[in-house]
Amino acid sequence: MYVFTTRFVIENKSEVTFISHDEDGDWQFMSDDKSEEEDARIISLEEMIAHDSSILELADLPLGYQAERPDKFSKWTIFKSE
Repeated sequence: MYVFTTRFVIENKSEVTFISHDEDGDWQFMSDDKSEEEDARIISLEEMIAHDSSILELADLPLGYQAERPDKFSKWTIFKSE
């Protein structure tokens, strides 16, 4: 399985602070960094978990939901996508 993220998360090791499980089944793992289209990266889910295993807390996040947190050590806040 492949997921969407940014160069900031993978290359700069920024913390994942936002996760989206889109209605179409896609997963997005983002940081607080302001990103542009050219910053997008597609990686394997295994690579994403190796980068930040705390995302496994949201493995059962339903389609159409998102989660955010201020930093890696905070709890996730889960909400339905608009």
